[in-house]
Amino acid sequence: MKRIISVILLAIIFSASYSQVPELSFEQLEPRLSTTSDSLYVVNFWATWCVPCVKELPEFEKLREVYSDKNVKVLLVSLDNPRHMQTRVLPFIQEHNLKSEIVLLDDPRSNQWIPLVDESWSGAIPATIFFTKNSRSFYEQAFTYKELENIVDSKLQ
Repeated sequence: MKRIISVILLAIIFSASYSQVPELSFEQLEPRLSTTSDSLYVVNFWATWCVPCVKELPEFEKLREVYSDKNVKVLLVSLDNPRHMQTRVLPFIQEHNLKSEIVLLDDPRSNQWIPLVDESWSGAIPATIFFTKNSRSFYEQAFTYKELENIVDSKLQ
């Protein structure tokens, strides 16, 4: 009986966590890739299986924390397979204590949406966009915190 209750509680916890990581098509994500507000948006495309992505995620978390009062918003877009949400993505988020907003891009038409993110994007990850209502920069690379900080500071001036 205790085992059944434990399984039910785990299912409830994962269901609650699942709703915190929406699965979006590119059409649903696309409006989040531009703004008319005064905020600076940092959108990082990553996956749990991407070693450089995993290595840089703490840097984005630190950026979110340090710049939270400066109109900087961080969005982490997972490119993991949606069928791995329960087995990989949610446990990874919990294990790494990720606090940034996270969505999972569930759109197999990558050849169509990759150039819409940026024409220069080969599709490799990690990839990051920094944008305001007046500027946009795209990078297909991993970052250190100092590199992120330099870009953000230059955009906030």
